[in-house]
Amino acid sequence: MIKPVRQAVFNVIPNIFLVGPMGAGKTTVGRRLAQMLRRDFLDSDQEIEQSAGAEIPLIFELEGEAGFRAREKIMIAELTQRPALVLATGGGAVLDPDNRRCLSRRGFVVYLCASVDEQLRRTRDDDSRPLLRTADPRARLAQLFAQRDPLYREIADLIVASDGQTLRAIAQRILDHMAPDADP
Repeated sequence: MIKPVRQAVFNVIPNIFLVGPMGAGKTTVGRRLAQMLRRDFLDSDQEIEQSAGAEIPLIFELEGEAGFRAREKIMIAELTQRPALVLATGGGAVLDPDNRRCLSRRGFVVYLCASVDEQLRRTRDDDSRPLLRTADPRARLAQLFAQRDPLYREIADLIVASDGQTLRAIAQRILDHMAPDADP
């Protein structure tokens, strides 16, 4: 059972920004948190696709990763200024120092950490991930993890391991951390 949180507590909880590698559960957890907090949920990758009128693999194909990252920077700057929001970011959003500043200064950053094995399991059948279009997706995930993990940790207010955890448990852990004294 999800522990309810009083409405007064909702008003003091800042925006929640979820960071972490692909396959960590940012979108799924973000949707649940937004529902629990009665807030809007947005996924920066989905917002980029909607704004561009194209899916991320096509953006990568036409503009390369640099073109995608430029779009992502604009989107993160815009989305982090909205009030009462739960935002799931793309796995590479932390690569840009301006994105890290926007995220860390404008909300509560939760790093959903997932092992490389778990990421591989969760993304294995997903062909919409341009960075995994390689002969060795596991090696690529390990490389991305080594590069990005320190950046996630740099801006994280809370680190939550998502391996072997239920959606409900992860969301409740985040809320318990943010509003530990909230009684129904």
